[in-house]
Amino acid sequence: MIIVSSLSESKWHSHFIDDTPGDPKENGHPRQVMSACWSRVDPTPVPDPRLVAWSKEMAETLNLDCPDPGLLVGNATCSGMLPYSQCYGGHQFGNWAGQLGDGRAITLGEVESADGLLELQLKGAGLTPYSRTADGRAVLRSSIREFLCSEAMHHLGVPTTRALSLCTTGDEIIRDMLYDGNPAPEPGAVVCRVAPSFLRFGSYQIHAMRDDRDTLQSLVNHTLTRHFSHLDSTGDDLLIDWLQSVVEATAKMVVGWMRVGFFHGVMNTDNMSIHGLTIDYGPYGWLEPYDYDWTPNTTDLSMRRYRFGQQPMIAGWNIARFLESIAPLMEEPNRLQSLMEHYDKCLLLEHRNMWCEKLGLQEFDKELTNELLTLLHSSETDMTIFFRKLALVSEPSIDILEESFYNIETVPRERWEGWLTRYLKLVSIDRIDAMNRSNPKYVLRNWMAQLAIDKAEHGDFSLVQELYDMLRFPYEEQPTKEELWFAKRPEWARNRVGCSMLSCSS
Repeated sequence: MIIVSSLSESKWHSHFIDDTPGDPKENGHPRQVMSACWSRVDPTPVPDPRLVAWSKEMAETLNLDCPDPGLLVGNATCSGMLPYSQCYGGHQFGNWAGQLGDGRAITLGEVESADGLLELQLKGAGLTPYSRTADGRAVLRSSIREFLCSEAMHHLGVPTTRALSLCTTGDEIIRDMLYDGNPAPEPGAVVCRVAPSFLRFGSYQIHAMRDDRDTLQSLVNHTLTRHFSHLDSTGDDLLIDWLQSVVEATAKMVVGWMRVGFFHGVMNTDNMSIHGLTIDYGPYGWLEPYDYDWTPNTTDLSMRRYRFGQQPMIAGWNIARFLESIAPLMEEPNRLQSLMEHYDKCLLLEHRNMWCEKLGLQEFDKELTNELLTLLHSSETDMTIFFRKLALVSEPSIDILEESFYNIETVPRERWEGWLTRYLKLVSIDRIDAMNRSNPKYVLRNWMAQLAIDKAEHGDFSLVQELYDMLRFPYEEQPTKEELWFAKRPEWARNRVGCSMLSCSS
């Protein structure tokens, strides 16, 4: 393995730019970009870049041993970089929104790594042709959440984009956090995030919706050549094999969310990766009380379209829109229907396997699982604590589980103990290790992230580092962390902005 001192010494590529048509105009103000997959755009320099968080593991994957804040915020570029922003569209909350694109993200290029070619992208790096009425910047609070959650999800075993670094910029960004007419200045920041590509369903939709078959075909050709070259079929068979891979990866990802209690918040088609990676960490959240109807996204409070329990169904709806965008390239587009059926089968299999792992069962028991879900919803039960404690239960008593209930006086003890009686007859006494590999002890609860944000906005990033270090080992006991972080949501966080509710503002 070759270790380089900084990104400036890395081997850079520009396959996406080389393979697909681009915008003839560089930089410039927001505009409609036609017949192009990307626009060349340079990051906007910031006054005082400072590195405040760094993923050593991601750096090792990239063969780096030295961060360079100038490159990591876009104040400088190096040989081989050809920065650009991607053009895409998307369905937002069920409605076609037209051109969206990288409004505050600029991809530096593709770099050679231990995991093959990876794209590095700066989120919050300045104005792009896709910024619409915004400024292309990102605030510190959302950047901390993205940095921590990207790495936390990776260590939880949930497919995700990664984060290399978090830098402050030294400038202030004006944001109306709750869209209630109260804009205020906030510290700016830039996250450098990493993925095999940042292609999403909307990358293909925009060209299909514009009836631009040539651009769509070039993007699909690039995708198959650069990211799915292991597929050796041809014609419609090749497209079906590719799309089947996307379907399977998406099912695995969304069931991973359900397993650990993660709520994405904005499952628009422009936020769905073709690699089955969790992408675009906005108003996400982690279940505290187990509640399928929960959403912390203020934009979605009236409809609750993207509520926790509906995520698998929404992923299927998004897949359908994606398949529609590929249909113009197929000789027999009716074959796409089988992929929706395949999604349902994959989802069912992943769902059953998930519950077997969480409960320590050899075989899925639908009746037992459904009764458990009913009890969890009726008792205001902390998801993370409950499943971690359930592995320790050896007799039909809720004593060990009491710590997971918010109000033990309202818990239907007899119903719970009846369920535990049936449960214990189906499980092995040696299930603890297996269940603990599926049920994390530590997740990035919103109130934890908010505590780190509160300190960071006063210049203290120690809690960001502490949480990052802890979340690298979410399934381990970590006794020194237990009292503070293996705990139910504190009462002060029940209705606090940033904990119980968030917006897309960043």
